[in-house]
Amino acid sequence: MATNNITHTGKVINIFRDTVTVTVESTEACGGCASQSACSLGVQSNTRNILVNTPDASSYSVGEQVMVSARTQLGLMAVALCYFVPAVVLVGSLAAAVLLGVSEGASAGISLLSVALYYGVLWLCRGKIARRVSFTIEKL
Repeated sequence: MATNNITHTGKVINIFRDTVTVTVESTEACGGCASQSACSLGVQSNTRNILVNTPDASSYSVGEQVMVSARTQLGLMAVALCYFVPAVVLVGSLAAAVLLGVSEGASAGISLLSVALYYGVLWLCRGKIARRVSFTIEKL
């Protein structure tokens, strides 16, 4: 694998048409990964299922060990969408409300509402985002 990819070893747990479901366990190596903050593999549990769309799905078998990878740029995009942009929205809407003469309490409420609205729009666009985030799969 090239160094510009985030890779994880996993096991095929399901195959359906052109989609392979791979379960990945987070490892101690995640602690040293530069993209650890963008990767949710070890955050909520020790395992995570990843859906990989591939035209070669029939060449894999359940239980087979595989390598799943994604471009590092996708991790950076995830960090930007989930952390950087909401912070800009929060600070920007707070500053705009204060400059418009809105009270501090109302300004805080407006800025929090703006971030909630941003996350709502992000949720509505999840399908479009999912098409940009793609994983590749390789046999070990």
